[in-house]
Amino acid sequence: MPDILNTSLTGMLAFQRALAVTSHNISNANTPGYSRQVTEFSARVGSGESGLYIGGGTQITRIRRMYDAMQVEQLRNSASGFARFNTLDSLASRIDTFLADADTGLNSSLQSYFNSLQDLSNDPSSIPTRQALIGEAQGLAAKFQSLDTQLGALEEEVNERLELTIAEVNRLASGIAELNDRIALTNNATSPANDLLDQRDGLITELSEHVSVTTNLQDDGTMSVFIGSGQPLVLGTGSQQLGVSGSEFDMTRMEVYYVSPAGNTPLDTNSTGGNLGGLLEFRSRMLDPARQSLGQTAVAFAQSMNQQHASGMDLRGNLGGDLFSVADPTVLVSNRNTGTPAAAVSVTDLGQYTGVDYTLEYDGASYTLTRNDTGATVPMTGTGTAGDPFVADGLSIDVTGGAPVAGDRMLIRSARDAAGTLQSVVTDPQTLAVAAPTRSSASFGNTGNAAITPAVVADPSDPALLTTAVIEFTSPTSYTINGAGSFAYTEGNPIVINGSEVAITGSPLAGDQFTIEGNYGASGDNSNSLLMIGVQSNGILDGGSISINENYGRLVSSVGATTHQIKAGRDAQGVVLSNAEDAVLETSGVNLDEEAANLIKYQQAYQAVAQVVSVANTLFDSLLNATSR
Repeated sequence: MPDILNTSLTGMLAFQRALAVTSHNISNANTPGYSRQVTEFSARVGSGESGLYIGGGTQITRIRRMYDAMQVEQLRNSASGFARFNTLDSLASRIDTFLADADTGLNSSLQSYFNSLQDLSNDPSSIPTRQALIGEAQGLAAKFQSLDTQLGALEEEVNERLELTIAEVNRLASGIAELNDRIALTNNATSPANDLLDQRDGLITELSEHVSVTTNLQDDGTMSVFIGSGQPLVLGTGSQQLGVSGSEFDMTRMEVYYVSPAGNTPLDTNSTGGNLGGLLEFRSRMLDPARQSLGQTAVAFAQSMNQQHASGMDLRGNLGGDLFSVADPTVLVSNRNTGTPAAAVSVTDLGQYTGVDYTLEYDGASYTLTRNDTGATVPMTGTGTAGDPFVADGLSIDVTGGAPVAGDRMLIRSARDAAGTLQSVVTDPQTLAVAAPTRSSASFGNTGNAAITPAVVADPSDPALLTTAVIEFTSPTSYTINGAGSFAYTEGNPIVINGSEVAITGSPLAGDQFTIEGNYGASGDNSNSLLMIGVQSNGILDGGSISINENYGRLVSSVGATTHQIKAGRDAQGVVLSNAEDAVLETSGVNLDEEAANLIKYQQAYQAVAQVVSVANTLFDSLLNATSR
């Protein structure tokens, strides 16, 4: 009888625990990250009696967690990829909207400005029309500033989100390390701490939404976690904390690093993934190039308009001054420098001007210039002094300050900060120089049939530009200028005098005269305004092949195409994530119908074993009654 009771009791205990596991599954059917648990039975070792081997009942060997490591790894990778694309999309769509929108973008303001310039060209003496152009110039400058402000606000948002993301990564890392500690203490191959394992997997999956992760399970049950390209974040029961702070050159530009007593170490963010990777990729792939391209457009516009305006004459008979002002490239010194170098940089050649960022580094003997976007070394000419500056990619670089030390670096932002500094500087409508500064004419007494072309400004900085010059032919093949010299005449060849350029065609005769003089009193002349209108479509950038409008159009197109690619990537990654979630759910999810069936099965088994106990009790009572007689 004791053997029957003992065997029955093992069954009752086993099925009671199986019912408890089933109840646990049902209770957590809607718990995120919960893995279904399955009770596994085995027969207890029996004993031999009277030449017979009699079993010892049943026992629970382990409570197995339904878990597929490969599926979970795929889920984490998918979650990391989707989070990256989702973060990119949320930011990229915003930058695409305000750059391309007809109301918030630059195109409408540029077109309004040149339309107003066309109106002035149609009526160059009109003061109200001149005043309207000044208003459009101020509005265009404000639009450049507004776009730069919006891009700057996006950068501030990226910084804030980086700080929040790093704080969340640190919290999750600490939580994983703590669970590792608890799991190691309770680690048992036959009875693992399944719920703790689920919690740890949940934290790691949540971590993968912020940064790409890889894991390595240790013999003691702890799990090491690595991020990015393999940097450790959690090792056993210890976690590595991350931090954010200003960069080497700019304290307002947040960078990610490891925190350690020995000092902060920059984190390799090339394969970061997740929200963190999306933020960093948006900044480097879209935000920085957008600010650089917008600044490049602002510099090209301001310099081109100023150069052409300087080639004109205003209503007061003065040569044109600057229409717009824009700051020179920004130079930032490294906070790691041990020397005290500085530099002044200006844009001198728009055709070679790229607008990208550069690093100027001293190696102990000479300076090297490197493009930050490609890492390519840029050849320089000159010696870097005020009289002989370095010249590279359309920039003039004058190295100033104290003596440099090997390893000293300076960051040159050739265009990134320019758009926010663009301003309209003309307030007096009479100072708009829309007329040509000089004019040419033929003497009424000429006897030949030669004609002279309108004067064109070749050098507006020539101090004698407005000085009258007379070309007099001493023979059909030679001429003098203001009675001096003797110059051979070739029909159609350009003649440059006092910064003005003309050409004479036809057959002159001795005594024929042509005059180049200041264009005073020509209030109805629109010659220079027509040339100013041409700035809109003239090739200026990229070796003279790209106009201002085209450069901004390239920016809008590039941002739009990248945004479209990101949306497509997010949608595709969303499908991958959904499939991975379904696969994990199929393996680890709780099926209530199945659990209900198990509940009935274990209940009936428990009742059957209880009936065996009742039978054993009856047999024992019968035995007692028989022996008591």
